[in-house]
Amino acid sequence: MKRFTLLLGRKTAHYFVYWQPLHWAEYLAELVGTAFNIFIGLSAVVFDFGQGLPMEHLIPNRSIRLLITGLIYSGSGALFAISPLGKLSGAHINPSVTLAFWVHEKMQRQDAVGYIVAQFLGSTLGAILLVLVWGKYAASVTNGMTLPGAGYALWFVFLAEVFMTSLLVLSIFLFVSNHRLMRWTPLMTWLLVAAMVWLGAPISGTSLNSARSIGPALVTGLWRDQWLYCTAPPLGALLAVAIFRQLSMGKRDVLSGKLFHVPYYRSIFKNIRVPNQFLRSHPP
Repeated sequence: MKRFTLLLGRKTAHYFVYWQPLHWAEYLAELVGTAFNIFIGLSAVVFDFGQGLPMEHLIPNRSIRLLITGLIYSGSGALFAISPLGKLSGAHINPSVTLAFWVHEKMQRQDAVGYIVAQFLGSTLGAILLVLVWGKYAASVTNGMTLPGAGYALWFVFLAEVFMTSLLVLSIFLFVSNHRLMRWTPLMTWLLVAAMVWLGAPISGTSLNSARSIGPALVTGLWRDQWLYCTAPPLGALLAVAIFRQLSMGKRDVLSGKLFHVPYYRSIFKNIRVPNQFLRSHPP
């Protein structure tokens, strides 16, 4: 807080300006985590489905390859969640997750904006690395872009993305609002997102994440139907928050804004209900 004094003749006016600090370490962690998730996850897409690569012959069953892709893609996110950087930022790596925590009043507005900007930048960086490493093989799968499945109406694809994102965010909230379950949140998201990729990718590409879609689209220069992935996941996140509030009826609340809370890592989240040893040794 700063105090400014203006002298106006014989009158003195005092103005107080409040601002909240920016947490650059957490934003950088989100950028790195999102880039890692996009690069590893989409590398799995390229390796399993890229033209000219051996997986098509080693595992002819497309459904099995899709399940493997989902396990690797979501596994990279779960791995980041339990890494030092993930423990610091909370490993959202998804604007839908950040939006949900902000709407549920667990984040300051400037931190939510910082996270979301970092996630979009990280996704773009991950997509650029994908193109540089995989080249023509990445191009054969449109650089990992999310696109509506052939034969599915756009309204159905839209609803599928809303439903899957809502289920993901609601599951996260249910886990991080329970002392016994919260430590298993990364494992839950790994298995849940893998199942969604396996079942939902033929329908919508299983975005769940506007940044995940925009990064590859920006690098590829194709924007067909990308509005869908910019609107459906955030809507699903908002729906999940509303459902959680109805289910909890004020009797239980999200305990932390992190997918894997460790007490001795700094937490920038509001109204947390779990121990934080860092705050005790580093008071604000």
